[in-house]
Amino acid sequence: MRLVFAGTPQVAVPALDALLASPHEVVAVVTRPDARAGRGRSLVRSPVRERAEEAGIEVLTPERPRDPEFLDRLRELAPDACPVVAYGALIPQVALDIPTHGWVNLHFSLLPAWRGAAPVQHALMAGDEVTGASTFLIEAGLDTGPVFGLMTERVRPTDTAGDLLGRLASGGAGLLVATMDGIADGSLVPVPQSAEGVSHAPKLDVADARVQWDRPASAVDRLVRACTPAPGAWSVFRGERVKLLPVHPDGWYDGPALAPGELAAGKRTVHVGTAAGAVLLSDVRPHGKKQMAAADWARGVRIEAGERFDHE
Repeated sequence: MRLVFAGTPQVAVPALDALLASPHEVVAVVTRPDARAGRGRSLVRSPVRERAEEAGIEVLTPERPRDPEFLDRLRELAPDACPVVAYGALIPQVALDIPTHGWVNLHFSLLPAWRGAAPVQHALMAGDEVTGASTFLIEAGLDTGPVFGLMTERVRPTDTAGDLLGRLASGGAGLLVATMDGIADGSLVPVPQSAEGVSHAPKLDVADARVQWDRPASAVDRLVRACTPAPGAWSVFRGERVKLLPVHPDGWYDGPALAPGELAAGKRTVHVGTAAGAVLLSDVRPHGKKQMAAADWARGVRIEAGERFDHE
């Protein structure tokens, strides 16, 4: 089939690579416009744009997918289907109607679970033991279209969102190619999603990543892993933000009982109290400083007995 691929971040690149290696023809790529990033606020191309340009493929960067110039060019390209991975903008109906077989999205959950922008993060926060990826036909609703195919992936006990998303991006690339194959030969027909088991996964912002120490150690662990690498879990110590890398619930902690958020620093360890149990910190990144081992940070700030995170 003739394909126009839509995607923006690094997580979409494995799918683009898989489609380029498939029998299908990727005639163009749609991605978000260059964005300012870094301290210099210079314009940076999306990872998908960089990969497409390396491959010599036409790149379309509309401000909005309803822009007349973009729609005209899409009609000229006459795609059979538009596979999508993390494009980052809603596709209007006028664009959805152009390809013969529609726009087919690779979504990183087992739909109808975790519809929305952050399915992997929410699956981790919820403690899901199994997740996966789905391909579905995009329609007007948010991730509500009929499903072509699924793949499952077991969630490992120490998975961060970055770890899990990496595996899903790799496995999902194969699923997307198989979906294009099935559409091309007529063997795949999308099946409507179940009305049961629906859950939502809105984008996580910085406020959502603040650790709530009055929750159990297991919940703190899941939140930190879900927010790694982005938006980055954090807490406040002596009025300044401290970013937290993955923590470890410590069922063997035998020190004095710790109140939620209370710190206990040893020579090589730093524990923090929660509503149930303690967690062991790994690395931290204090405001304005580089990432370091929690024990090194604790020695530097000289934690006093009874001091807590988030304690005014």
